[in-house]
Amino acid sequence: MRWTRTVKVAAVFAAVVLGVTACGGGDDKPAPAAQSKGGAPIVVASFNFTDSQILAELYANALESKGYPVERKLNLGSRELIYPELKKGSLQFIPEYQGAAIQTGFAGVPEKTPEAEHEQLKKLLEPSGVGLLNFAPAQNKNAFIVKADLAKEKGLKTLSDLKKLDKVVMGGGPECAQRIPCFKGLQDVYKLTNATFQAVQEAGPRVEGLKSGSITVITVDSVNPLVGDPAYAELQDDLGIVPTENIVPAVAKKVLDERGADFATVVNAVSAKLTTEELRTLNKRVDSDGEQAADVAKDWLKSKGL
Repeated sequence: MRWTRTVKVAAVFAAVVLGVTACGGGDDKPAPAAQSKGGAPIVVASFNFTDSQILAELYANALESKGYPVERKLNLGSRELIYPELKKGSLQFIPEYQGAAIQTGFAGVPEKTPEAEHEQLKKLLEPSGVGLLNFAPAQNKNAFIVKADLAKEKGLKTLSDLKKLDKVVMGGGPECAQRIPCFKGLQDVYKLTNATFQAVQEAGPRVEGLKSGSITVITVDSVNPLVGDPAYAELQDDLGIVPTENIVPAVAKKVLDERGADFATVVNAVSAKLTTEELRTLNKRVDSDGEQAADVAKDWLKSKGL
């Protein structure tokens, strides 16, 4: 997941944190408000990519439906920008990805199971005054794709099979070059001496490069609609450079303490019903169909009785 995303510049991030609240939504009339729980708004944040914004809207809308005041600060950027704000308390709630948080946020080596990762990340976040609630069955992690016709012609099924090619050009966000679940893993773990890296910040141009043949392989989120598209083939990560990436709400301990068990119950109920397949469908509705993240989040919550 989350390894090839564009990093927002600090100036833009600072402006957002100081008060520009990103809100999705359509023209539907609002449902009757739940009785307010009062207190200061809970500041819910997201990284700067689609499913992170959808996840933030899922949790934010679920909380609002139970009367909790929420302020949204979405599409902010990477962990390098968001984690300091979490520690300071200006951001209080972000849907995280367990393995990515451990690797990128703390330069750690993730454990092998979601349960062990959860305990590992909990300990890493504790000194910053941030706690974890339950993790979801849903995952979003890096998937590596090539064109289907190239995979068929060259017999490409795994990342190791890229050694069969004379030349490999990998396209990804600039940070991909230095991250193990991305190009650095192809170099250091897969030992692909035939591979070079091309920094392409936005996902759209990466896909266009793949289509044209100027790029051989790109990473996309595993919930991206391109995964499973017959025009592309996903290469198996046979040496395991991409960790388990279950979604988990990271919440300021101050909020957890003040809001108590009822707050945790609302959030955990959302996580319990969220699957990878459903998150992929929600992503498609936003990225391919042009719907708003807030709208698809509200639809999903309604369908689950939340």
